[in-house]
Amino acid sequence: MSLRQVLNIPASEITDEAVYRDRRRLLTALALAPALGLSGCAEAEAPPPAAKPVSPEQAKAGFRTDEVLTRFEDITSYNNFYEFGTDKGDPSAAAKTLRTSPWTVAVGGACAKPGKLSLEDLIKGLTPQERTYRLRCVEGWSMVIPWLGVPLADVLKRFEPTSNAKYVAFTTLADRKQMPGIAYDSIDWPYREGLRIDEAMHPLTLLATGLYGKSLPQQNGAPLRLVVPWKYGFKSIKSIIAITFVEKMPVTSWNQLQPSEYGFFSNVNPNVDHPRWSQKTERRIAGTGSKLFADRIATRLYNGYADQVAGLYTGMNLKTWF
Repeated sequence: MSLRQVLNIPASEITDEAVYRDRRRLLTALALAPALGLSGCAEAEAPPPAAKPVSPEQAKAGFRTDEVLTRFEDITSYNNFYEFGTDKGDPSAAAKTLRTSPWTVAVGGACAKPGKLSLEDLIKGLTPQERTYRLRCVEGWSMVIPWLGVPLADVLKRFEPTSNAKYVAFTTLADRKQMPGIAYDSIDWPYREGLRIDEAMHPLTLLATGLYGKSLPQQNGAPLRLVVPWKYGFKSIKSIIAITFVEKMPVTSWNQLQPSEYGFFSNVNPNVDHPRWSQKTERRIAGTGSKLFADRIATRLYNGYADQVAGLYTGMNLKTWF
């Protein structure tokens, strides 16, 4: 199947409901996973139920939602990670070859303190946080995922970006021995993504190392991935090995492949359709019982995070800068 075929909205998918562990177990999992060198989890059981009220402060900040969570087994079996294949089930089957420990990340470019650090040193001393975010795929489906991670801004500030750092570029590991999907030449590997510096520094932008109280599974971008909840999912680059401060807008993989369909910003916007399908609604992977999906729901501007991020784009034509 080609990458272009994969982008068609699928006719059937998976769904169900789950809730996550208590706060202490969540934070412990994040704190210990990198230090123990845990690779992605092979098991697919849902975590035990636990009531999790959302405070008004958390809701206002956008850090939490009381929406029904997507099941752990669905989050980990329905993925786009083309380094491991183009079908949704390919990553969960093939990503077990990904070695996630030891892991190093090179940080450089327009900053005063560049360096190549182990994952443990990269996030050392930072307080782990739990964030429940909506994830909206450009294909028209969505999930609600309880992540574990640290604010990207807290990491970037340590490297003291200079005034020339207008953007932040990210690069994924590209290793043919570990990633069989790289045999496909439709993408100019390695996979690359980027953010404007103010987007990267926004409080919602997260470097995730876990979900549902577990270290990140390989198929979900272990051991380190970006999560930018107001943008389409492909902006949340997986298995990061390099972060670079740059002055000019960096080349990003999907924009390079098809610029008329995938803009650099790729903010979720129901008023700007993909050239081949509408973005006005989405299919939430969060159903129950025999029903594969929850009912189709309306897509919200910035994926429902307009109160937090709309100010980043004041004065911009969102149809031009899509």
